[in-house]
Amino acid sequence: MRIAVMGSGSWGTAFAMVLADADNEVTIWGRDADLAEAITTQHENPRYQPGIPLPPSISATTDAGAAVSDAEVVILAVPAQSLRANLGAWTGHLRDDVVLVSLMKGIEQGTTLRMSEVAAEVAGIPAQRVAVVSGPNLAREIALRQPAATTVACPDEAMAEQLSDACNTAYFRPYWTTDVVGTEIGGSVKNVIALANGMAVGMGFGENAQSSLITRGLAEMTRLGVALGASPLTFLGLAGIGDLVATCQSPLSRNRSFGEHLGKGLSIAEATEVTTQTCEGVKSCRSILDLAIAHGVDMPITEQVVQVVHHGLDPRHMLRSFMNRATKAEAEMS
Repeated sequence: MRIAVMGSGSWGTAFAMVLADADNEVTIWGRDADLAEAITTQHENPRYQPGIPLPPSISATTDAGAAVSDAEVVILAVPAQSLRANLGAWTGHLRDDVVLVSLMKGIEQGTTLRMSEVAAEVAGIPAQRVAVVSGPNLAREIALRQPAATTVACPDEAMAEQLSDACNTAYFRPYWTTDVVGTEIGGSVKNVIALANGMAVGMGFGENAQSSLITRGLAEMTRLGVALGASPLTFLGLAGIGDLVATCQSPLSRNRSFGEHLGKGLSIAEATEVTTQTCEGVKSCRSILDLAIAHGVDMPITEQVVQVVHHGLDPRHMLRSFMNRATKAEAEMS
């Protein structure tokens, strides 16, 4: 397949490698001309995946129109909050039968739309031609061709299978589903829980605290997803608990690292400077909470993360507020 990967960051580059290794014709788009030149001629992304050779078949360009004009599949790998503006600028160049695939894990600020909803709305295409890839997919490990699995979600079952085949390699194992809602909610909420878990790590708390946050975070994620029509089984899979564990536990996770900086006493501005790359949980936590409130879903960890990130609450007070909540039955879903 002819595939354009729109975004030359860590995950966009790693996924482009997967697609090229699966024998697709891949072009990466990015804004930086020097980076595009390095990818095309040196077969390396020295900024985001330094020292890792890319397949020579991958080319890169700063011309978005040229990248997407003949692409059967367009991979969206830009920061979530920039999707609407970016895709709006590209729509005139897209093929009439294009399939859009989101690698983004966020909820749009202001609208509380999932990324697949934003993509369908902006591009003016049916939801059946918009897919999502989400799972325990730390970009650096995949770029090193370490074994990983993922979920490919699309309302069109045949398309979900076709896209799975397009990214199936010896080290990257896709599973497909039609549950786009659950896949996207899992990918978005796990970033918020990873922020909380990182704060716990930064404050010196151990495995008991972290396991508790991860488990109750899974409960929050599932409650919201089910309220929006997702299957609860999705959250027991790669896009749910799989991605949640990887993002909360790995030092390669931006969101966990950002939270760890906060737990150690850094300010939001200082943590942002140190982390350098986009942390979707910071951008999306307010939108996720707004979505939960609109659907009457209780998300206490998310609520406290919003208080820390947007209202200056001390992380120590966040954990205290969570621990002081009234007791309840563990399986209670409301």
